[in-house]
Amino acid sequence: MMMKKIVFALSIFCALCIAFINVHAQQTTEPMTAKLDVPAPDGIRPGGTLNQELPAPKIPRDRISTGPASRNYPEQPPMIPHNIRGYQIDKNFNMCLTCHSRNASPQTGATMVSITHYYDRDGQALAAVSPRRYFCVQCHLPQADVEPARTNNYQSIDALLQSGSGE
Repeated sequence: MMMKKIVFALSIFCALCIAFINVHAQQTTEPMTAKLDVPAPDGIRPGGTLNQELPAPKIPRDRISTGPASRNYPEQPPMIPHNIRGYQIDKNFNMCLTCHSRNASPQTGATMVSITHYYDRDGQALAAVSPRRYFCVQCHLPQADVEPARTNNYQSIDALLQSGSGE
């Protein structure tokens, strides 16, 4: 008999808790939604709100270069001077290596992959591109005709050395 009273009391307690949670949730739904509609600060793209879907920015045109782009600092990976949209670069195949590999570059006229890409992390020479250098777009990026996302006063190391100022 005592057990029935305990089960009954617990079931009433649970029912009251569920009712309280439902009432509380209904009261706080509107203010929570209002809080989500607060505009976010603008970053590189317009901020908007969490409930608002803004259109994606247009994909910029690729800049096609006849020569290599200038580098802004020592050891900067070279930029990709052509369109790579649709290139397959995954664990099974690397489209870049069809032109830029050690064997293909003499026939294609493309710049050969740097010799540093043929060494493993222990400095051992490899016959093929090292797995850690296999995914080109981790370091090398295509060029695009876009305005800078933010204005800045960046100067390359060459410009700083020529001006004689270290600022």
